[in-house]
Amino acid sequence: MAKLSTDSLERALQLLGERLELQSSQPFGLVVSGGSALLALNLIQRSTRDVDVLGRYFSDKEVIVDPRPLPDELLAAAKDVQRALSLPENWLNTGPSDQLKTGVPDGFDSRLVRKDYGLCLTVYYVSRFDQIHFKLYAACDQGPGKHLMDLLELKPTEGEILTASRWVLQQDDSPGFRGQYLDMLKQLGYERIISQLTF
Repeated sequence: MAKLSTDSLERALQLLGERLELQSSQPFGLVVSGGSALLALNLIQRSTRDVDVLGRYFSDKEVIVDPRPLPDELLAAAKDVQRALSLPENWLNTGPSDQLKTGVPDGFDSRLVRKDYGLCLTVYYVSRFDQIHFKLYAACDQGPGKHLMDLLELKPTEGEILTASRWVLQQDDSPGFRGQYLDMLKQLGYERIISQLTF
């Protein structure tokens, strides 16, 4: 199955928007995070297997809601795109949507980067600043791998790491996670900010 690069991601979403228009679909607003958002914003160069839908965004109410389950008409259009471009079966998924329950960083909505794909599809990409928060949390929670590599490629400043760390430590206040997280900060060379964190 094909992976998504910056160009093929753009093609897939354009095609998804076209399919929705052909179906005379209602308009959809999707909040997208993860590797596909980083690709769309030209923040990383690696490919990704999927588009992670964090939430549905209703612009008239300016609210983000849990996207699960994705509507049938959106899934049908995504299936057409999957077949046309030989993408993985679950290329459009709601993997990260649990994050809405535990909370997003302050000001998250105002930093979303909007892009329209026709009349029926608008994608709101999670900003670089908020991706630093998510990647820090995921790198500690899931261990070394793509999240840590993405974080390093984002080249966060010490101030960004400090702000993100305060949010990360609210996600899991257990002593075990805290100790693991502080160890990770030391390994990444951010030991100086630990004294500025309150527990």
